[in-house]
Amino acid sequence: MVVVNYADNEVEVEGARWRDGDVWVPAEALPSATGWDLRPEGVCAGETCVPLPPGSTWSGDDGFNLSAFGRHLGLAEAADAERGLVAFVPGPGAAGPTSVEAPDFTFPDLDGNLHALSDFRGRKVVLLAWGSY
Repeated sequence: MVVVNYADNEVEVEGARWRDGDVWVPAEALPSATGWDLRPEGVCAGETCVPLPPGSTWSGDDGFNLSAFGRHLGLAEAADAERGLVAFVPGPGAAGPTSVEAPDFTFPDLDGNLHALSDFRGRKVVLLAWGSY
């Protein structure tokens, strides 16, 4: 099982796994995890379809390569295979502000070590917050 965070959706996907550094999900889990589904014309969300590139290995009998699809869409991936977590966020060149400066704060990592946001000034940072409610 892998917890997939895609857009505003977070889903536990049974049967998802890592292969060669990429996250693969069962094809039938793709719509609930991402809002996209496989159709003869490609990977589609509503009326929007992304044709499978010639020679694409995104999809097969063993599932759908969500990481490769995310890269094709220009999404950045943050993953922790050991903990079974993956998140996809807009990558460089995505629409939106070119610069946003957050107020400084200190937070612990998964091992309890404290980090200040200011330690990363001048570098691109993606903050992922996981929680159970």
